[in-house]
Formats: sequence, C-alpha cells, structure tokens
Amino acid sequence: MLRKRVITVLTFNDGVLYRTKLFRPDYRYTLNFVDAWSVDEIVVLDVTRPGEGGRENFERVIADFARRCFVPLSAGGGIRTLDDVRRLMALGADKVVLNTGALERPPLIAEVARAYGAQCVVLAMDVRRHEDGRYEVYGGFGQRPSGRAPEDWAREAVGEGAGEILVTAIERDGWLQGYDLELCRRLSQAVPVPVLVLGGAGTWAHMAEAFEAGAAAACTQNIYHFTETSIRSAKAFLAKRGLPVRN
Repeated sequence: MLRKRVITVLTFNDGVLYRTKLFRPDYRYTLNFVDAWSVDEIVVLDVTRPGEGGRENFERVIADFARRCFVPLSAGGGIRTLDDVRRLMALGADKVVLNTGALERPPLIAEVARAYGAQCVVLAMDVRRHEDGRYEVYGGFGQRPSGRAPEDWAREAVGEGAGEILVTAIERDGWLQGYDLELCRRLSQAVPVPVLVLGGAGTWAHMAEAFEAGAAAACTQNIYHFTETSIRSAKAFLAKRGLPVRN
C-alpha cells in the first residue's frame, strides 16, 4: 500500500516567509525552518506579485533549502519557460510546480516532462467554488478565471505529462476550516496520478478526511509553523486512524 504523504508548503514574498490568507500574504515569519522536520516533502512557492520584488531573492531561498533539507523539494511560482525550470533544478529543486504558466501555455507541461520526467512535474491549480456549486480554475494568483473545470484541466495536464496535481481551494486558504473534500474526491477520481490537496487544514482530523476522500498527500501551510513535534503528532494521529503514513 502506498504511504500517504504529509507535505509542508511555504510561501515566500520577495524572499521573506509569509503565511497567506485568501491568496494574499497575511503574516510574516522570521524564524528559520528546515531539516529537523518529519515532513515527507517541502513545497516552496514564490507569491511575489509583479513589480513587488525580484526573482533573485526567491532563487536564493531555493538554493538555501536545497543545501539544508533532506526530503524532496518542489519549487514554483512565476515559471513560464523551460529555462525557468532549468534554473530552479540547477539550484537544487527536485520538482517544479507549474500553475499560471501552464494555463497560459499547456505545452509547457510536456516540455518540462520531456526534459526531466513526469515525476518532476507538479501541476498546481487554484480553484474557486461559485455560489451555484460550479468549480472553476483560476490563474494569476487566484484572480483570473480560466473558464476551465478542474477535472477537465487535470485530465489535460496529465495528458501533457504532469505527474501530480496540487489543488488549492481559494476560498479556504488560511481559514483552517478544513479542505474542500468534494473537490478532492472529484479530482482523485478524474486522474490516475497523485492528487495533493492544500487550503484549509486546521486539525489533524482535516488531514485524515482528505486522505479518506482520495488525496495522496495532505499539504499544510498555516496549521503549524512548524515544529518537529507537531508533525510527529500529526503522523501519530493519522496512524491511529489507520492511515498508512511514514513515521
């Protein structure tokens, strides 16, 4: 049986670690976290808006993480070309996270998959649930509607070569009220690749619910910032619930 993964997502604005709420930097952190965690993977995202900072600061963050952490490292934010991917991989990233750049030009997914393998390509999608219950993928930091249904975009992305799907429920970002389990189920049933869910985890039970809804990985951002003890306690809770996790 494949183990369920617990993944930490860290968001950086102009090279500074922040948590986010509704896709805006909400609270700045000044502490330093890396290699003592029991987390399975780390995802590091650049959420710097155009004109608000330079790419160099984020690249320094990736290089620093790559030197010091001992779990798989994914990097994303602002990737538009294969050259962008090459720079991040050269700095030490194990995977790259594609979002708006892939929405704007889906063949980018295939270009990266051909160069580095599908296992290195994480397709991130930011999804908004409308009042009528309809889900829609958004680009541009969750501000620009794409007209795409998440299941359709996930299938297209996997067809292009995406090896994993990372989905964030926009309206749940930072609220700690639980994942969108319906969205998780839909995507897990739509594609044969692992689905990673982000947005809303506030308790260990929320993580268990995501796994039970079909997620391969529960991604957390604001629930703990971030101690080895809390991650160990999360995994202990999940194991007692009968879920296969790495201890």
